[in-house]
Amino acid sequence: MVPRNRSNGRREAAVCYSRWVMLGKRNIYLVGPMGSGKSAVGRILARMVDAPFLDSDADIEKRTGVDISYIFEKEGEPRFRQREREAIEALTAIEPLVLATGGGAILLPESRALLSQRGCVVYLMTSVEQQAHRVSHARHRPLLANVDPEAKLRQLMAEREPLYSAVADLKVATDGRKIQAVAEEIIKGLGFPVAGGAKAL
Repeated sequence: MVPRNRSNGRREAAVCYSRWVMLGKRNIYLVGPMGSGKSAVGRILARMVDAPFLDSDADIEKRTGVDISYIFEKEGEPRFRQREREAIEALTAIEPLVLATGGGAILLPESRALLSQRGCVVYLMTSVEQQAHRVSHARHRPLLANVDPEAKLRQLMAEREPLYSAVADLKVATDGRKIQAVAEEIIKGLGFPVAGGAKAL
């Protein structure tokens, strides 16, 4: 686990959770680049804390009736980001919730503000090499279409990493780790109660 500030990361996470308790908020929002495991980790987290799991990209596809690649092709990225902001606004109003966001969900200031204000944000960190391996056979990544995937991933990481870090209450490394271990580390780092008496390691 890599908190936002090494010296006081655990204190910040505890303060974050205490704020949830006081405000009645119990949401966990996962951010990070494509291939960082947000959806897979999110499903396990949701079971651990007995909360619904939702995926912002899946929600957008449900709302529009078309896949993300089609929206990028027909409307362009700026319009997609607006749709994404609208989805995040609606989804973060649900409590409790574990939400996996798209890799670019942190690009708009409005989206970052919604995530920060309505729950605790966990940044799933991964290397470009790990990303490239995980998305090598993916066909639904519009930003990787007709480009050198690794070069594009490096560009996106350079642009977005500062935003992931800025919005995150907690950072967790995912390279070479099992999904369950990542989920348990998040629970431990946030001091979040586990449903059904299960123990997070």
